[in-house]
Amino acid sequence: MSQAIEWLREECEELEQLLGGLSDADWNLVTDYKDWTIADQVMHLHQVDMWGARAVTDPAGWDDFVKSVRTYQASGKSHYDVARETWNALPRADLLALWNKGWRELIGKLEQVVGDDKLPWFGPPMRPDSFAGARQMETWAHSQRIWDVLGKTRTPTDRIKGVCELGVRTQGWSFANRKLERPPVARVELTSPAGEQWLWNPDAEGLVSGSALDFALVVVQSRNVADTGLKCEGDNAKAWMAIAQAFAGVPADPPKPGTLKVPK
Repeated sequence: MSQAIEWLREECEELEQLLGGLSDADWNLVTDYKDWTIADQVMHLHQVDMWGARAVTDPAGWDDFVKSVRTYQASGKSHYDVARETWNALPRADLLALWNKGWRELIGKLEQVVGDDKLPWFGPPMRPDSFAGARQMETWAHSQRIWDVLGKTRTPTDRIKGVCELGVRTQGWSFANRKLERPPVARVELTSPAGEQWLWNPDAEGLVSGSALDFALVVVQSRNVADTGLKCEGDNAKAWMAIAQAFAGVPADPPKPGTLKVPK
């Protein structure tokens, strides 16, 4: 099994354990992300997992599926609306069981992709490892919103490197998505939860340095950079960290300074 797929599995298992201890009332707690409840977060994760499973099993029908998505988007309906219409009436124990089954199904299908085969997607086709990395990042990000609203602190592990890697790779995207001129990429130096040093773009000018946890929280927009211990040197690094966005979709803004502090 690839490391990316294993990290995705571990991410899902950790969230599964957390969700398994929730009361029915907990599922209705409103997180800081788009006013989504915990249930909304899980429905969205399941929704995209099922898209991924479809991409693996029915690549020939993918274009028709995308057309159906564009059709409901054109009518003003969002993915979020569709997810709620489909699953919000489920008892929360059933929703949890559905998501648990779905992510395992997705991982099983990703493990069956061989050679240089790629998954069709809404953008360019993706290799299974790249897709698993994106799913890990999104699962980690939505999990953080759930940990936050529950007032709990999770212990980071070095699989957070997958989130950081995607955060670094989307440096240019963060500007292009806002139709801004892309400055030169910045060097990134992070300390992992285990104390290792991780380095990206070693010859670049400008620097973002600090803990991997702080960096991951900023690039998934769970924290404002001002509320972290990250150091940003150079105009390019400062501009990037102000708008960093590791996930696809329309431009989104980080929380306002002082909204949420980094877990200690």
